[in-house]
Amino acid sequence: MQPMKMTENYKLVSRRLCLGLVFLLALVANSCAAPGTAAVTPAPAAELLQTTAPVARDARPISRDGKLLLATTTSTQDSGLLDYLLPDFVRQTGVEVDVVAVGTGQALALGRDGNADLLLVHDPDQEREFMAAGYGIRREDVMYNDFVLVGSEADPAGVRGMSSAADAFRQIAEARATFVSRGDASGTHAKELSIWKAAGIEPTGDWYISAGQGMGELLTMAAELQAYTLSDRATYLARQKQGLNLALLVEGDPVLLNPYRVIAINPKNSPAVQAELANQFIDWIISVPVQEEIAQFGRQEYGQSLFMPDSALWRASKAGD
Repeated sequence: MQPMKMTENYKLVSRRLCLGLVFLLALVANSCAAPGTAAVTPAPAAELLQTTAPVARDARPISRDGKLLLATTTSTQDSGLLDYLLPDFVRQTGVEVDVVAVGTGQALALGRDGNADLLLVHDPDQEREFMAAGYGIRREDVMYNDFVLVGSEADPAGVRGMSSAADAFRQIAEARATFVSRGDASGTHAKELSIWKAAGIEPTGDWYISAGQGMGELLTMAAELQAYTLSDRATYLARQKQGLNLALLVEGDPVLLNPYRVIAINPKNSPAVQAELANQFIDWIISVPVQEEIAQFGRQEYGQSLFMPDSALWRASKAGD
């Protein structure tokens, strides 16, 4: 690979500094907002994060303090899945795991920069690009759940019970009913944008709010505004258990399938990347016993599994059933 020219490095660093300023301003705005006021991060910030190329890295290793660093989506954290699973990994290996819960786009950026050992994410298109660029050395199916469209009981756009997510989105846009978007380059945001595209809609206007928030915070914001939003089912059910005032309106469309995969980061990205430990974690999470734990998660509390196991080993174990 040819070294970057100085002007190219300058542009890339400038873009990263601009992005950091955008998020800093958003944090200040959030802290100053009046109670009940929805603070909004502009969509271009998320787009910049998603498209920014990797910057030349500091040669000094990033300290992991002997811990495995997992960058994952907010849904795996907000649903409680990781709190349920990870103690077993620690007991088996003696290795603690630090979790950074962000949108998939931001998790992939951490992986590109060598600032994580492995990822647990859910955006197939971005994942394939990540692997093709050589940032990951191993990618395995782990599980899936689905997305659901939620909103107020009043349902001003009249989408309740519709079988097509694209038709429901189109109807929301036509009604100019308030819709809150993740707006953060996450897997959920990518799925939402793909549904708008299928609906033939470019969502703009004061009815469409790009929040730049994680899944749990987004659901809180949607409930405050009594707005529509797209959520993974697991986080929605977990938050509903805590009193979230939003109704499940549209589900079951095949386009709403939400697969999760784990990726080991290429150690060439940074001398701090712990490839051996990352592979140990992957072997653990795709194993049949842990896949069974995933299948059990949520059954007692919610009457249904919040995630369905989907590793190759799990599928092979069930092939004769």
